[in-house]
Amino acid sequence: MSYFDLSNQVAVVTGAATGIGEAIARRFAAAGATVGIADLDAAGAEAVASSLGGAHFALPLDVTSAANVNAAVASVIERFGRLDIWVNNAGIGGKAAPIVQQTDEDWQRNIAINLTGVFNCCRAVIPHMRERKYGRIVNIASIAGKEGNPNMVPYSATKAGVIGMTKSLGKEYATEGICVNAVAPAVVRTKILEQLTEQQISYMTAKIPMGRTGSTEEIAAVVHFLSSPDCSFVTGQCYDASGGRATY
Repeated sequence: MSYFDLSNQVAVVTGAATGIGEAIARRFAAAGATVGIADLDAAGAEAVASSLGGAHFALPLDVTSAANVNAAVASVIERFGRLDIWVNNAGIGGKAAPIVQQTDEDWQRNIAINLTGVFNCCRAVIPHMRERKYGRIVNIASIAGKEGNPNMVPYSATKAGVIGMTKSLGKEYATEGICVNAVAPAVVRTKILEQLTEQQISYMTAKIPMGRTGSTEEIAAVVHFLSSPDCSFVTGQCYDASGGRATY
């Protein structure tokens, strides 16, 4: 018996052209799933899908557009007849600055991508999962959503919202075969850190008892379990992948 087997399942990972999303997609593919590489960067998504080969596919996606998300979900279901797993990974770090230096545009952009994007995707995939009485949704939050990071008010607020949304949805569909969970990484070395200062990165790393950043593969390992049939009595949870930073 192979644990966490995803054979014959169809999965979509948003923001999968790079970083954590790409690592999740590659792990899913290795576990037997057919994976949709969903990203605003269509060329990047195509490159990852091509490198995986087989039936894996690129899915150009703007999570801030409900119409675009609905159309993308419909296209996957039409093509494969099923959609078992959806991972909401797409997100931005936003500007690292005190709240008084955050503009309306900075705030709204974080809300649109990090929070509304997750809402749009969950709303679009849940009806299909309810019809099949099966589904796995994993939302990538952040330890900042639990503890708050100074100079990252918009990011911290949106990730807290993602955690709250996850808990709510987990309870809404707990009897329908749909498990909704979140993963809250501490600082992971990805391109999103390019939006932050070294001082900000050092502050976050210093709070990790393991004394290091996480790897994308380590986050993908947690997501893999939460996306599998083995995750059958776990829902509405937020799993920390923080090197011990948070223990609650």
